[in-house]
Amino acid sequence: MRLFHKRTSLKESGLYHGLTDYHSHILPGVDDGAQTIEESLQILSLYEDRGVKEVWLTPHIMEDIPNRTDDLKQHFAELTTVYHGEITLRLAAEYMLDMLFEERLEKNDVLPLGESGSHLLVETSCFSPPMDFYGLLERIRQKGYCPVLAHPERYAYMDEKDYLRLKGRDIKFQLNLPSIAGMYGKEVQQKALKLIEKGMYDLYGNDIHALHPFLEIISRCSYNSPYSTLASKQGQAL
Repeated sequence: MRLFHKRTSLKESGLYHGLTDYHSHILPGVDDGAQTIEESLQILSLYEDRGVKEVWLTPHIMEDIPNRTDDLKQHFAELTTVYHGEITLRLAAEYMLDMLFEERLEKNDVLPLGESGSHLLVETSCFSPPMDFYGLLERIRQKGYCPVLAHPERYAYMDEKDYLRLKGRDIKFQLNLPSIAGMYGKEVQQKALKLIEKGMYDLYGNDIHALHPFLEIISRCSYNSPYSTLASKQGQAL
């Protein structure tokens, strides 16, 4: 069953209505995402217009961007003080699986994803896995967290057997919605659509870094996609 009998833009698709966005870089001035509170508020206004109901702010934490947990909490408090809209804002982080992450994990110095506090949003290089990738995922579990792999469609080194192995270990997958509209190129788009068809995604996110590129991609880029598989994940909560 397909909702879209013709190519449809993300803006027109209705996928944002009632959406919980589990991956965004809206927290201002902390990474390569929004740089000012004004820009953050503009993005949130756009989200309100699209019907988004909840947004997880997930700034980068990696060796190149070593954000401290307490600093991020302070920035989050400042944003929530001036934001008076209807979207529920929550704070987590997107962790690069590097040495800094291992240090933070060992100290239990992490910002988990989900209201239960039982998930961690993680990423790798797009071109190669970290050393002892599966061992690191297991150490995350030993600490009491379920790994959520950000945008698996973007990892050039992964193929179907890798995805199946990860799902066999109950790793959750988070789809970047702009991937299905071609934001990262044709190859990533095709991988995303195949993973959708196989029902492998658990959560959605936009991985939004700036207002205008995002607005352009959701308005101009179109796609065909299985509705039933996408919609079934839209209301999931952690």
